[in-house]
Amino acid sequence: MIFLAGRDRYTQRTLLRDVHDRLTNQPGCEEVRYRPSRRRPRYVIADVDPTTFLSDSYDAATARLEIRFWYPAGVDHEYYRINWVEPDRNLMLGFHQDADHPDLGPCHIQLNHEDTPVDRHRASFLDAHPLAVIDDRLQQFPATVEAIRWENGTPSLPTWPV
Repeated sequence: MIFLAGRDRYTQRTLLRDVHDRLTNQPGCEEVRYRPSRRRPRYVIADVDPTTFLSDSYDAATARLEIRFWYPAGVDHEYYRINWVEPDRNLMLGFHQDADHPDLGPCHIQLNHEDTPVDRHRASFLDAHPLAVIDDRLQQFPATVEAIRWENGTPSLPTWPV
């Protein structure tokens, strides 16, 4: 059992259950589920109706949210990946609070296309309860997704931060 630091016996399983419940009540989120399974959750995934979720018309007919939290040894805050994925365009836009790109600080936003990173920028570090982080990041996605620019078939985030 993994306990998350400073969260008074808040386990990863409890957190993912709460994330699942939060997404179930989010407009535009449909078919919320655990991966790999409810018994061994590591991620919460939700199919998304982009027009409802973003409160605006959008080019992609479908998208999904993929959310993972974990707490590595020797770190005093949670790591997470909160990704917006558009399978039809092979696009992923995600907020990542981890140690993958120390030059960008503890948190960054990453844009992948065709399974390759095409843009990364520093993002604000949120030292808050994971559910508050979820709320903040979900509120940021509409403006962030809208900031994606396409040129010659390649996306970028030229106006980050938004």
